[in-house]
Amino acid sequence: MSNDPRFFAFLKERIGLDVASVGEAIIERAVRQRSQALQAQTAAEYWQHLQSSHDEQQALIEAVIVPETWFFRYPESFVTLARLAKARLVEIKQMRALRILSLPCSTGEEPYSIAMALLDAGLAPHQFKVQGMDVSPLSVERARRGVYGKNSFRGGDIAFRDRHFVEHGDGFHIAERVREQVRLQVGNLLDPALLANEASYDFVFCRNLLIYFDQATQKQVFDVLKGLTHVDGVLFIGPAEGSLLGRHGMRSIGAAQSFAFSRQAEPQQPAPVFVPLPAPIPQRSAAPLPVRPRPFSTVATAQVIPIKAAPSDAAALLSRIATLANEGKSLEARAACEEYLNHHPPAAQVFYWLGLLSDVAGSALEAQGYYRKALYLEPQHSQALMHLAALLESQGDSAGARRLQARAARSERADSEHKP
Repeated sequence: MSNDPRFFAFLKERIGLDVASVGEAIIERAVRQRSQALQAQTAAEYWQHLQSSHDEQQALIEAVIVPETWFFRYPESFVTLARLAKARLVEIKQMRALRILSLPCSTGEEPYSIAMALLDAGLAPHQFKVQGMDVSPLSVERARRGVYGKNSFRGGDIAFRDRHFVEHGDGFHIAERVREQVRLQVGNLLDPALLANEASYDFVFCRNLLIYFDQATQKQVFDVLKGLTHVDGVLFIGPAEGSLLGRHGMRSIGAAQSFAFSRQAEPQQPAPVFVPLPAPIPQRSAAPLPVRPRPFSTVATAQVIPIKAAPSDAAALLSRIATLANEGKSLEARAACEEYLNHHPPAAQVFYWLGLLSDVAGSALEAQGYYRKALYLEPQHSQALMHLAALLESQGDSAGARRLQARAARSERADSEHKP
């Protein structure tokens, strides 16, 4: 009974979920679980109950939504936030508190991370307030409870846990001074009246959400996000969503691995290159890369020693490519990619970077070719899948885009399931 298209349409209407982005199996399993819980014998019987019960509608949504989050996910973004927050306070002459929005906030890890980062950076409690919002009342209630297990603390640096949590038998309790900075509520991004009477926000976090919508819903959500973000504010998004915002006129602020975009680009500056990075690669010493002079440049380029790459230099060169790309040095990053391919076996990540560099430069056809090469070498490369899907969607190939989105979602779920 669970493959009834009415349930797919219901979730699309209520929360904007594109079934292709998560796969039909996820929704089918959720419908089957809820049907069994209600002892519904047929699809029609469960559908009838779903239509007449707000509680059951929310229960089905809860069954589909599987939050995957932890404290200080994408840690560089919180470093960038702290730096920008201090500058923003100077700009507004500290005449008011900074307003920060996190949505979807899931079970609270992100809004509490924002509060902890700003407190650790030296901001006083009266200088900022954080608003967390999620479509799931269950997730919001868990966030309000503020009790977390070990799975919410990942990565090598969890010293913040000693500063901001108290351990009890049932888990780690968030400190009251952090809790007081965060206000939590239920809300739906597809609601046209969402936060209608609220002032705009200096910083908005909306990560890993747009990739689960079709193109029309992405545009609808983006318009809401743009309206919520102050004209001089910054929007933080997920690693795979950069090209989507780029197509709506947003520009990366150029902060490495922060995935931060501004509504307005500086007219005198070229747009920085946005490059989502893989897990950090240990740095090794390597000779400088040759720098290509820009065409018609009147500034002489310093001479550097070409790389004499050896197999052991592969990791260092990959790291160097990432550094160059994140610094906005697209020509040098492309040259480094070519250097890698000249001295080492083909690597999916290198072709992905070449695709992204071409994508940012506006060479869609060239970008497609590179993304496809990356996928030939690594069929489940989730970032290449999502960026290629975005390209296909912009060219009108919605069916192809959805197939790629489904593959990317399966890849991300598989990676999540294998994490300890």
